[in-house]
Amino acid sequence: MNRVFRRTYSYWFLMPAAVIYFVIFLLPTVMSFFFSFTRWTLADWEFIGLDNFVMFFQEQSLRIGFQNTLIYAVVTCGLKVILGLLLGVLLTSRLRTRNYLRSVIFFPTLISTIAVGIAFSMMMHPTQGIINTALGWAGLPGLDWLGDTRVALLSIALVDVWKGVGFATVIYISGILSIPPDYYEALQIDGGGAWHKFWNIIVPLSRPATNSVIILSFIGGLRSFDLVWAMTQGGPGFTTDVIASIIYKQYQGGFYGLATAGNVILFVIVTVLAFPLYRYLNKREVDL
Repeated sequence: MNRVFRRTYSYWFLMPAAVIYFVIFLLPTVMSFFFSFTRWTLADWEFIGLDNFVMFFQEQSLRIGFQNTLIYAVVTCGLKVILGLLLGVLLTSRLRTRNYLRSVIFFPTLISTIAVGIAFSMMMHPTQGIINTALGWAGLPGLDWLGDTRVALLSIALVDVWKGVGFATVIYISGILSIPPDYYEALQIDGGGAWHKFWNIIVPLSRPATNSVIILSFIGGLRSFDLVWAMTQGGPGFTTDVIASIIYKQYQGGFYGLATAGNVILFVIVTVLAFPLYRYLNKREVDL
């Protein structure tokens, strides 16, 4: 009896977290799925079946938005993995200023994304921005970073990498520091150099950190909105629109049911793409 009471008593400690999780996550998720099948306002709603989903897939910028979302997610994820790993190696070396550099690299992660977007929009101005001014001093031609359809999306992606690579670096630092020193000693006895240390020890044994960075960065790229909206609002035209910005424009237009259906579709897309990737990476980690 005491054992049953003790077990039940311990479950009560989970109730506050369970209530918060239900109110903040589960309930809004269920309501979103329901209202995606309705035409609703703040005062009323009408059930219309799959009409919202049909209309969403007829959105003229959806194809561009879906393509941009995938490109953005792959580019930002790939660069954060590569740069995060290299910076992690650098900042776990015997560099004297490594603690200072760790704080400098992580600092952009703490800045508001909207503030970063506004600041870089000014810096990337084609005539008055500091980036083109610096290129002019170096004798190089400047670019219309956010107005040229060929480079606008890549420009936003690079800003995203600048802001988020510090978080990836911290994950890699933790992964590299958790590698047992015995491996380095064995490599030194065998006469291996810095490249062998990096390629044969750090890269394979920091795979759990790599998997975490890939999953977090890829999902973040698929869901990206605030930086895109702060810098271009999907322009010029629809060339930097992502799925989230298309959904927001529908909310702005008062098409709440349509925008809710778009959120459900984005949720399904993220799940369909991220879950198999997560399973694949975990399988590779176990096989290793």
